[in-house]
Amino acid sequence: MGNRLRLAVGVMGNAASLLLFTAPILTFSRVIRRKSTEEFSCIPYILSLLNCLIYTWYGLPIVTHKWENFLLVTINGLGILLEISFILIYFWFATPKAKMKSAAVVMPVLLMFCIIAAISAFLFHNHRNRKVFVGSVGLMACVAMYGSPLVVVRQVIRTKSVEYMPFYLSFFSFMASSLWMAYGLLGHDLFIAAPNIAATPLGLLQLVLYCKYKKSGVTKEEPNKRDVEQNDLEKSKQLQLVTNQNTSN
Repeated sequence: MGNRLRLAVGVMGNAASLLLFTAPILTFSRVIRRKSTEEFSCIPYILSLLNCLIYTWYGLPIVTHKWENFLLVTINGLGILLEISFILIYFWFATPKAKMKSAAVVMPVLLMFCIIAAISAFLFHNHRNRKVFVGSVGLMACVAMYGSPLVVVRQVIRTKSVEYMPFYLSFFSFMASSLWMAYGLLGHDLFIAAPNIAATPLGLLQLVLYCKYKKSGVTKEEPNKRDVEQNDLEKSKQLQLVTNQNTSN
């Protein structure tokens, strides 16, 4: 019964994580449409990539016993492909300054993963030590991933606008961390449960901020739309005035 419940929670966790990983599609469709990354940050996607890399490695038989964490491998393997796609799109449309800033983060992240994989594969000679080492690093990476949207919190508070803090990214982050926390607790795996215990309140905080500033904030698109409508109205009045003057003459 316990294994079946854990499997069911793991499947739901996979579904929530899939929604989390695909949520930025809406953001990047806007980036492609406008051919600009605007004020969006690439940091959350880079940290998500690191998290997916580490937990895919953690779930492979070289680290854990056989395929006991097969669900981790499937969802994080898909996450790697999606996050790489998002990062490449970001680099394609970002300004040179934003590209340099993002590259300064993504290169050390990839180097860090290679070092972690090499150390765990060649310096540790049993599953227990490998699991402890990779799981400890994954714990920090997972918390960083779920907390990464907080990078824009300062901007949200300053501008009183949630335009650059996507709701679905925060919502699915909260859902995924809650389910994986339950999955880890049911399997007595603290390296899965612990980071999600910390990540769940972070996701909840993002939702609270969104609800608070969604009501009071105004996106940039709305005033622009009003300005266009007002300009059109003024032009219409001027044209009508000129027409009346010509008619009277």
